[in-house]
Amino acid sequence: MFSSSYLILAGAIMLVSWLVSNRLKNKFEKYSKLELQNGMSGREIAEKMLADNGIHDVKVISTEGQLTDHYNPVDKTVNLSEAVYNQRNAAAAAVAAHECGHAVQHAVGYEWLKLRSNLVPIVNVASSYMQWILLAGILMIRTFPGLLLVGIVIFAATTLFSIVTLPVEYDASNRALAWLENKRMLTQQEQAGAKDALTWAARTYVVAALGSIATLLYYVSIYMNRR
Repeated sequence: MFSSSYLILAGAIMLVSWLVSNRLKNKFEKYSKLELQNGMSGREIAEKMLADNGIHDVKVISTEGQLTDHYNPVDKTVNLSEAVYNQRNAAAAAVAAHECGHAVQHAVGYEWLKLRSNLVPIVNVASSYMQWILLAGILMIRTFPGLLLVGIVIFAATTLFSIVTLPVEYDASNRALAWLENKRMLTQQEQAGAKDALTWAARTYVVAALGSIATLLYYVSIYMNRR
């Protein structure tokens, strides 16, 4: 069912993904120990960035778990994990400002964010059935090739989502870092730490997108070579 070339590629992507994720974890652990000289918590950083950008209808709230930080455009909330919400270090400042970067994108009508938001309902539905359709499509490739084609189209939507996510995430980080620097929120060392942490966070999205593209091309090759 799976060619040796695809297995090698998939294995390589999984290895790179693990390496990047492990590096990211180490970076955040490192910068979580770099206490801010201004003494501000992640919540206070977020609230100030929103206010400085003229955004007064977005709430900053705490959410349970780790790596659960996100901006919700539906109810206009910046959701910060408990550690980021309460802590006063370079890692917390970076994450809090990054999530507020998404809020700024929403406020100014950033086109890539609009596109990603429009894709969310499609991706949510696709994720529920995609793997089953692809598996059935491969098993029935000779008798009902159209089923695999349907699966490929569905998978392409999720791949498009991962690609669109890249400019959204990079732009949010750029907005965050620019604000932190322009407002002199951090010392030079703290700013460098925040930039390093966000750079590695962005790379996880790059790896995810590359993996999705590679898998999509694999399914396409199966369909094209079905005879």
